[in-house]
Amino acid sequence: MAKFPRKPKMDKSEMQEIIIDFCQAIAATKSSQEAAQLLTDLLGKQELEMLAMRLRIAELLLDEQTYEQIRKILKVSQATIARVQTWLQTSGDGYRLIIQRIKGRSQSRYENEKPFKLSGIKKKYPLYFWPQIVLEYWVKNSSRKDKEQMQKLLAKINDKPKMYKELEGILRTNNSIV
Repeated sequence: MAKFPRKPKMDKSEMQEIIIDFCQAIAATKSSQEAAQLLTDLLGKQELEMLAMRLRIAELLLDEQTYEQIRKILKVSQATIARVQTWLQTSGDGYRLIIQRIKGRSQSRYENEKPFKLSGIKKKYPLYFWPQIVLEYWVKNSSRKDKEQMQKLLAKINDKPKMYKELEGILRTNNSIV
């Protein structure tokens, strides 16, 4: 456990600035992998486990699990659960926001649909239809951001023939010079 001096060495405004910088560093991560790399560099194993455990406790409390159920699932003390419950009651907005986002991501956007099986396509369609079928499935089930990225990619692909002609022209002129 971390040790803290009785008298802080920095004044309050300097400490707040450092904390804001820390929060911005976490917010700057672009993926869960980057966040994991940052947090494993910053925190010890016990600190990381403790924070992860608090988040899971909050999630279970918000799902209306009892203290006893949480104790059995996570093997934590009632005091730890009570501490997280107190934080949820006094503020808890951060817990609620993150848990809501985590649940939104974990629920697959394909949940209401039957799983995509290649075996069924093999029997119904010849091989040359597969790319079209896969693309249609992907477009149908993609987020708006994914669709925008695909449109940008397709715009670049449309420019390729022009680029290839320019490259061929450059190569021809360079070959005739040599």
